Amino acid sequence: MKRQPLGFAGNISRPSRTRELVNVVASRVSETFSLATVVHDLDDLGPSLGQARSLADLDTGARTIVDRIVAADALVVGTPVYKGSYTGLFKHLFDLIEPEALAGKPVLLMATGGGEKHALVIEHQLRPLFGFFEAATLPTGIYASGADFTNGIPVSPPLIARIDRAVAQFSPWLSGTSGVNAAA
Repeated sequence: MKRQPLGFAGNISRPSRTRELVNVVASRVSETFSLATVVHDLDDLGPSLGQARSLADLDTGARTIVDRIVAADALVVGTPVYKGSYTGLFKHLFDLIEPEALAGKPVLLMATGGGEKHALVIEHQLRPLFGFFEAATLPTGIYASGADFTNGIPVSPPLIARIDRAVAQFSPWLSGTSGVNAAA
């Protein structure tokens, strides 16, 4: 059975450091596990997301992306930090998803911000959000500040090492063994 990881960036602007970080990590997942990985962001969902009160209110394109998120075997999720947390539209997207839809799904949590003072957003905002869904968040989260990028590309050696460590943690789910059995 072919496994399908998916990357999702919680931003609406392009170019975006968050989207580029998710792209880099998704590419590493693809290379490491020989899997095709697709990446989406909030902009891909279009205006129907902001107006939706339920999944049924999303237009066809947005609903397809949400269905892909739910169906993915693993998620690489990143968000820009805005006023100390993830963006409101990012949270709204996950508010539309049923609580049991992400249970047991491995999720790599990432965030980008202007400086180091926002690094704890992963532990204080993202991990509790995905904990509510009972997702299997990977132990290593990735935070990248502006200093970790050159010309919009993540290049910092410590950041790249952290990316490699986090991607390797997908192994129980994506290397061909059962994530449930391998994680036990």
